[in-house]
Amino acid sequence: MKAMILAAGLGTRMLPLTADTPKPLLKVGGRSLIEYHILNLAAAGVTDIVINHFYLGEKIEKALGDGRDYGVRIVYSPEIERMETAGGIIRALPLLGDDPFIVVSGDIWTEFPFASLTPVDGDKVLGRLVMVNNPEHHSVGDFHLDQSGVLSKPAEDSHLPCLTYSGVSVMHPKLFAGYPEAPLPLRPLLLAAMLRHQLHGQLYTGPWLDIGTPARLHSLDRTLVTLVGQTCATY
Repeated sequence: MKAMILAAGLGTRMLPLTADTPKPLLKVGGRSLIEYHILNLAAAGVTDIVINHFYLGEKIEKALGDGRDYGVRIVYSPEIERMETAGGIIRALPLLGDDPFIVVSGDIWTEFPFASLTPVDGDKVLGRLVMVNNPEHHSVGDFHLDQSGVLSKPAEDSHLPCLTYSGVSVMHPKLFAGYPEAPLPLRPLLLAAMLRHQLHGQLYTGPWLDIGTPARLHSLDRTLVTLVGQTCATY
């Protein structure tokens, strides 16, 4: 499968760190956030990557180049106007092809094993979202996940757990069929697929963090620096 890394956000929650640096290039543990995604995808055998960008996108292209330094091939989908999540994916579909593809948010850090993702068929299932237990800053969660792996929208009377969408998924181009190339959020498309029972999920309980504030970024950086130091000390 190919992969798309979403890197077109403005990073306003991360100011002043993003005043002259796009959020995906902020560093933790000595690497930029987006480099962790690229390296983890490469480790899973995913070597064709599309990256969209809007804010300071030229810096992203300069930092990552064509991907050869990471053992992958990177192509870019620049946005003249900010297309939001679904709009950005729709704009990049010609680069992604007709097969299912991995989507990764540039706003997260995770050690999720991308090799565990399986393609969706584009018929019974249009997307599979990786769900995580609700973090403290998002305690209400996003969607219900039943025992068969089907996702549904939140309901107060549901006995199912309400989990948080991690920002990692597999999506089929058919999920976006009929939608124009225009600024468009992703949630309405996901809810529409849920109503048709065509959206599935899987639970991930490993390391994951939504990098939504400078404090979270600095905390993760301290953790990773400590881990790197402990690892080096064992050699």
